[in-house]
Amino acid sequence: MFAGVACSDDSGDDKADAGSPTGPAAPGANASGGGASGAKKVSITVNCKPPRTAEVDRKQWEEDVDTFQKANPNIKIESKDSFPCSDPTTFEAKLSGNQMEDLFYVNYTNVQTVLARGGAADLSSYMTKIVADKELRPDLVKYFQDPSGKTFGVPRTNYSMGLVYNRALFTKAGLDPNKPPATWDEVRAAAKKITDSGGGAVGYADYSASNQGGWHFTAELYSRGGTAVSPDGKTGTVDSPQGKAVLQTLHDMRWTDNSMGSKQLLTINDVQQMMGSGRLGMYLAAPDNIPTIVNEFGGKMADLSLAPMPEGKGTLAGGDGYMFNKNCTPEQIEAGLKWLDFLALTPGKGLNDWARGKKDKEPVGLPEPAIWTGAAAKSNTDLKAQNATLPVENYQTFTVATVPAVAEPPQGQQIYSVLDGVVSSVLTKKDADIDKLIGDANSKITQLLSK
Repeated sequence: MFAGVACSDDSGDDKADAGSPTGPAAPGANASGGGASGAKKVSITVNCKPPRTAEVDRKQWEEDVDTFQKANPNIKIESKDSFPCSDPTTFEAKLSGNQMEDLFYVNYTNVQTVLARGGAADLSSYMTKIVADKELRPDLVKYFQDPSGKTFGVPRTNYSMGLVYNRALFTKAGLDPNKPPATWDEVRAAAKKITDSGGGAVGYADYSASNQGGWHFTAELYSRGGTAVSPDGKTGTVDSPQGKAVLQTLHDMRWTDNSMGSKQLLTINDVQQMMGSGRLGMYLAAPDNIPTIVNEFGGKMADLSLAPMPEGKGTLAGGDGYMFNKNCTPEQIEAGLKWLDFLALTPGKGLNDWARGKKDKEPVGLPEPAIWTGAAAKSNTDLKAQNATLPVENYQTFTVATVPAVAEPPQGQQIYSVLDGVVSSVLTKKDADIDKLIGDANSKITQLLSK
């Protein structure tokens, strides 16, 4: 399935996808709802159509546009395929120049920037019904809200972090692979057993370079119930019992238990390679790491499992969705919401057509996206299980867990850079002064936030 990213500009595929231009459809209706023959015609531009290099994703997008427009002959979807969609500089330029499409893709981390520029239409009058009808997770909808509670966007996908672990190494160490560690104390104990089982295995690995150590520190902080910044975004809050506990656990696994190996200053590629080689017991990651470990680093799919974050008090989360240009008419908004209902909000359709994914030989069965609650969530899970090409039972504990999603902090990369040095010091210096390191980092974060 297409994993979209924010489009760079609208100079790509300007040709509208086939179908007659049409008029507004009631938001929340499905693609089979049809359009009244006398309804006003409406056209909407939508960015981030998959590029030609992503053949399967592009084929599926075009199939979806065709299906939708046949069912809604008064709505015309004009797809834009300019890439790379993830270019933040171009996103900023388009936003500043009011050049965004009618319906434009946005990462969760860019939503507040859009709101600060006044670049999106207010969807509040529509979203109450949509959230209820589609059983969308309120915590994900909240990413698109301003401080007053008004809603300006619709979630499309999400990710959250968990504990990836090697079932074969668990079994070798005498651990039950169906009962993964649920606390950081249990992670530490399991890591030591895996290391002590021999064969050069490393029990647990973590990042500590290229800002990734700070990113993972924040994830571990959230899992213990801590925060990186104050609610008003003005003060660092990492100098806390939870922050110190994160560092103490890493220090003890590295230096007391020797369960993290001697090689440090690792990044994501290093750790994925370790997991793919079968030498690593555990590390923190989102579900999308699993296909990468298998496809790029030779891992065995059957050996890989995913558990919820230890402690479970929070998980660093992200994702994406769509917002509407502030200049859209009500008719365009209604048409766009109907398109999103089909594309992203309904299990079994559009991006969530798992039967099509299986037919197209895509990986089906990962426990995300997970944007729904209640019956909708169950329907999506059941459809994935019926069409799974992956061992879904290996992700069951992650799938059924309810861990609060916590957004990345403001000025995230700058904060991660500060915390990177803290983590690397703890993992490379046995006598690292944790209190001083975390205190100094907290002061630097507060200075960053004051600028």
